[in-house]
Amino acid sequence: MSNAPVPKIELHVHLEGTVGPEELLEIATRNHVTLPAGDVAGLRELYRFRDFAHFLELWMTTTHAIRTEADFRQVVVSYAREAAAHGAVYLEGIFTPAERISGGASWDEVFSGFCDGAVEAKERVGVEVRLTPDIPRGFPLDAAMETARYAIKYRDRGVVGLGLGGQESGFPPEPFAPAFRLAKDGGLGSVPHAGEAEGVASIRGALDALGADRLRHGVRAAEDPELLAELASRRIVCDVCPVSNVRTRTTVALDDHPLPLMLAAGVLCSISTDDPAMFDTDLTREYEAAAQLGCSARSAFDAGVAGALCDDATRARLEHIGASFSWPE
Repeated sequence: MSNAPVPKIELHVHLEGTVGPEELLEIATRNHVTLPAGDVAGLRELYRFRDFAHFLELWMTTTHAIRTEADFRQVVVSYAREAAAHGAVYLEGIFTPAERISGGASWDEVFSGFCDGAVEAKERVGVEVRLTPDIPRGFPLDAAMETARYAIKYRDRGVVGLGLGGQESGFPPEPFAPAFRLAKDGGLGSVPHAGEAEGVASIRGALDALGADRLRHGVRAAEDPELLAELASRRIVCDVCPVSNVRTRTTVALDDHPLPLMLAAGVLCSISTDDPAMFDTDLTREYEAAAQLGCSARSAFDAGVAGALCDDATRARLEHIGASFSWPE
């Protein structure tokens, strides 16, 4: 009997948030960046999750070190290898180009690096990787528009959608509508974060103003039965990250997570890690947490297929994987 993990699809993972202590030290040393700790043991302590403010500090420390086209490429391949060990066959990785530009890289360096990494991940690891650059909510509209323009430019190199991330509270989705209209007109999907720190109004804004094809998180929809019914009827997939939601206190404890309510309403829910290195999680743990909440591995995989922004040939391959695998009861 095979001990291979069940096949998994991950639609919500920040590639910058996959960089663990060892890789961070390697990249920082290469780029002559001084870190708060000078060895792996010290960095591991830094990575121990404390609260959201500390998470943001760690995010800035990590992303400050990731500077070059080679770094971006490495990050994609490294995470694809890790995810493959947990059964991943398809990933949609998030990266935040406007932050990388602030660190001194050019737009083309950022996009080329991540896109080259997606190609190399397929060649070396066998995982299909697509990319969905994020607009940081705290950045001005001109940065959002530039993100959308470059996302369209790299559409033929694996970029499939445009996202909206960062601090949800205080930054509603509506002001970013022009960037998402541009992306949609350019053939890209809309995959904003919504319904994590903020509730129903944020989700409505993502759907109505940004034309969301999928919601990253979306768990606060459980507060509105009508909204849940709408998500179900429109087959809007929600990319749920159970461990992340507990870490960030979106939900007090795993037992209180709204995933069972979402599933009972017929909402399609994929399962992802969000920022696995920073939240001390991985795809296997997330799927185990989801299973405790009533979401089977097969259900999560099928929702992943439904929500993926891939081409028809790739979707057909994923459907074949799902249909041919002997899923546990």
